[in-house]
Amino acid sequence: MNKINGLAFIGGISLSLKLEQHFYNWVSNFVPITFRANKELILDPLPGDAGFRQYFRINSQPTLIAVNSPPNKENNQSFVSISLMLQASNIRTPKIYAIDFKNGFMLLEDLGEQLLQPLLNHNTVDNFYEKAESILIDMQLVPADTSVFPKYDRESLGQELSLFKIWFVNQLLGSELKSTDEDMLGEIYGVLTENALCQPQGIVHRDFHSRNIMLTRSKELALIDYQDAVIGPITYDLVSLLKDCYISWSREMVISRALNFKQRLQAKMIIENVEDQAFIRWFDLMGLQRHIKVLGIFSRLALRDNKSDYLKDLPLVVDYVMDVSMRYSDTLVFGNWFKRTIYPKFVNQNF
Repeated sequence: MNKINGLAFIGGISLSLKLEQHFYNWVSNFVPITFRANKELILDPLPGDAGFRQYFRINSQPTLIAVNSPPNKENNQSFVSISLMLQASNIRTPKIYAIDFKNGFMLLEDLGEQLLQPLLNHNTVDNFYEKAESILIDMQLVPADTSVFPKYDRESLGQELSLFKIWFVNQLLGSELKSTDEDMLGEIYGVLTENALCQPQGIVHRDFHSRNIMLTRSKELALIDYQDAVIGPITYDLVSLLKDCYISWSREMVISRALNFKQRLQAKMIIENVEDQAFIRWFDLMGLQRHIKVLGIFSRLALRDNKSDYLKDLPLVVDYVMDVSMRYSDTLVFGNWFKRTIYPKFVNQNF
C-alpha cells in the first residue's frame, strides 16, 4: 500500500509521482464530506478500457470512481456534454460529482462491477436485450445537437475502414496488398459507406455491447464508455449489441430481434415503414463495416498499446466478416478475397 498526503493506494500504478500526488490531492478535496465516513481514503485501481483512461474505486460510502483521463488523449468535454444529454432523457449513466478539465480528473458515481456480458445466456438474453433495445429507442429521442454529437460522416467512416489495411492486414498479418486488392477495398468501402449514410440517422453510442452495459445494484441497465457518441445510422448500435464482438448468437435469433426492433422504431414513428429485407441489409452491411473496422482497432490495441487480450476476440470478428460478406452480391468479391487471401494467414497466426 502506498500513501501520499493521507490517501492510500492499493496495487501498482503507472502514474508519475508528481501526477500521483496531484491526483490524490484533487480526489481528497472533492470527495463529498458526507461520503467519507471518517475513514482514510483508499484508491483501488480497476481494469482499464480500450482508451487511455485509468480508473480507481474509492472506499467512500457509497463508493465513488476516480478517473485519470489525459486531456491530450481523451475528449473529456465530450464525455461530460454527452452524459448530461443522455441523463436529461432518463438514460442511466454515471453521475458526475466533480471534474478538472485541465488535468483530466473526474469523480464519478460507482455503478458497481456487474457487466452485462457474464449474465447473458440462452435463458436471460431475451429479457436483457429487450431492456437494452429500449435504451436504444430512448436514445433516438435525444436531440441530435451537432454541438454535442458530431456527424458520423463519409470522412469518419472512411478513416475507420482504413484501419483494417494498416493494422490488421499490414501490421498484424504482415501482408502487403496488390493494386487490384486496393481497388477492390475501395469498392467495398464505398458500398459500406453508402449503406451507412442512406439509413435514417440518430444518436449512436458507437460501442453498445455487453461490456459497456452494466447492471446496477438497483437492477437497472446503465451505459458506460459513450464519449464517442455521434449522429449516425439507425442500425449501428443494434448490430453492436446483437453481433457483439465478445459473444455470439444464432443468426435466426439475431434476425428475429433485429426485425422486432425495426417494428418498435416504426411504432414510435422514429423511422418510416421499411421492408424487412431492406432493413436486414442495412443491419448486415452496417455490421460488416463495424467488424472490418474492429479488426483494425483490435490489432492496433494489441500492437501499439500492448493490450494483447483483444487478439483473443479476433476469431469471432473474422467469422462475422466472412459470414456477411458472402451473403450479398456487392460484397461477394471482397468475401472471396478475404476467404482466399486473408483468412489462411489469419489462422496461421499464433495468438
